[in-house]
Amino acid sequence: MKGPLQPSGGIHPLLAGRFSPYGFDPSAAVDDHALGLLLEAARWAPSAGNSQPWGFFTGRPGEAEHDRIVPHLAPSSARWATDAGLLVVTLTRRHVDATQQLLYSEFADYDLGQAVAHMTIQAQALGLDSHQFRAFDLEGLSKELDPQPGWAIVSMVAVGKAAGGAPEGRERRSVAELRSGPWSAAR
Repeated sequence: MKGPLQPSGGIHPLLAGRFSPYGFDPSAAVDDHALGLLLEAARWAPSAGNSQPWGFFTGRPGEAEHDRIVPHLAPSSARWATDAGLLVVTLTRRHVDATQQLLYSEFADYDLGQAVAHMTIQAQALGLDSHQFRAFDLEGLSKELDPQPGWAIVSMVAVGKAAGGAPEGRERRSVAELRSGPWSAAR
């Protein structure tokens, strides 16, 4: 059962304060130092067999990389993501080569998710906000960026200063539901 978001006691404030803004302050830049720290945080994420199957393509307003990303945003995400101080395209290495016959890591997408989670918490620590999303033209962006064989674009992250606070009425499933939801009654 979903209900109003009330963090359990003891959760770290960076986690409790995180939200995905649907508006960014276009005047708030993400500088080189902050970008470096975001990527460093992702670099320290755990991965199966230390495979580190993640990669990132970044672009900030005014940079050529940003101009390559923006045309591929869906209208629903273009309304807010273009104002972020940084757009991050996330990639994972799923296969060893273009044949796609040999997996690089069967946990590649999971591991990428951990790296992005590290990045988003580092953003919070820097006073930045982030919004992970998949509303973009995957085929078009893949053609534009042309990842190496075995690599695939998975998602994007917009990073910057939120234009407003967390929305009212945020909801999360209860801890009890997290433990019982996936299991049959015969458990």
